[in-house]
Amino acid sequence: MFSDLAGQLRKREQQSLLRHRQILESPQASHVSIDGCEYLAFCSNDYLGLANHSQLIEAASAGVRQYGVGAGASHLINGHSLAHHDLEKALAAFCGFPRALLFSTGYMANTGVVTALAGRDDAVFADKLNHASLNDAALLSRAKFVRYPHLNLVVLEKRLAATQARRKLIISDAVFSMEGDIAPIPQLIALCERYDAMLLLDDAHGFGVLGQQGRGSLHLPLTSAVHSPRVVYMATLGKAAGVFGAFVAAQPDVIETLIQSARSYIYTTATPPSLSHALLTSLQLIGQDEWRRELLAQHIAQLKQGLQSSPWKLLPSDTPIQPLLIGDSVDAMRVSQALRERGILVPAIRPPTVPHGTARLRISLSAAHQPQDIARLIDALHELATPS
Repeated sequence: MFSDLAGQLRKREQQSLLRHRQILESPQASHVSIDGCEYLAFCSNDYLGLANHSQLIEAASAGVRQYGVGAGASHLINGHSLAHHDLEKALAAFCGFPRALLFSTGYMANTGVVTALAGRDDAVFADKLNHASLNDAALLSRAKFVRYPHLNLVVLEKRLAATQARRKLIISDAVFSMEGDIAPIPQLIALCERYDAMLLLDDAHGFGVLGQQGRGSLHLPLTSAVHSPRVVYMATLGKAAGVFGAFVAAQPDVIETLIQSARSYIYTTATPPSLSHALLTSLQLIGQDEWRRELLAQHIAQLKQGLQSSPWKLLPSDTPIQPLLIGDSVDAMRVSQALRERGILVPAIRPPTVPHGTARLRISLSAAHQPQDIARLIDALHELATPS
């Protein structure tokens, strides 16, 4: 068995697919310290620059003093604190839903929702480029797993029309994590209405960044007029919100079903209450600091303008996720390493995370970046793209 595992690892290394962890020695920021070296970083999901915000640090410290370090139990035993309860109410109001429910991670939230709402006699319809957590959740549910080409609603509708499933659940990223593009949410909701389906929307990369006051993808101009009880909304709290965790917002019966049936909610210790206490402050900053989203938009425009003449093209995205398509995995690793040698961190994303032949640099922008940071990255990429 061990020789077989070693052989698999060697094969991954030969294909430039072996992953390595790097040890961060500083707080998450636009400039970080790793292994004693300083880097300009374009590799975090800290889109609003809140992960090391002084007000969140103080709020977390106050939460520890009030609630202690650990929750000590699952939510349904004795671990559901006032901090958790207050945050759930605040998140529901912020996103415009009747109720919300906290989960430890986005992965656990997606697993809990799909397995609680779909089973053997049901069908789950998934965009081909969905996050792995949504795919794994669909497989775990034992429902029929029906995938459709990325953003292809014509194919999705045909498959909805053909199914004889008892329940139908469409699952989709709102902002696709490796593409940076946005799902056609109004059209997905319309299909749910037409074919008596529900929609699980994973807004991990949209919450805090998109929509009025950062309320997420459901509050974009073309989507905000669409209100449907068929939507189950999931967002994470460790990206733009700068802390940790996830939540699901939906109609009361859906949330109560999750409390009773979502195994990834029921059978795990609750997150430390101090984090929920800090997230109440994070939610205030998200709502009031419009300048952070304005600065992000400026960074996105600057990067697009600066790389127009590059032989490597940015995929279409108006979000902080800006994928630069390289193609070959070895080439993507080479460019990523060359940037690292210049003191710039940009991760290479390779198969199986993305389809073969579409290896890329995933440039993640943050409000913590400065215009000179974006300019430095642009100059380095042009230098590497120019034949010596």
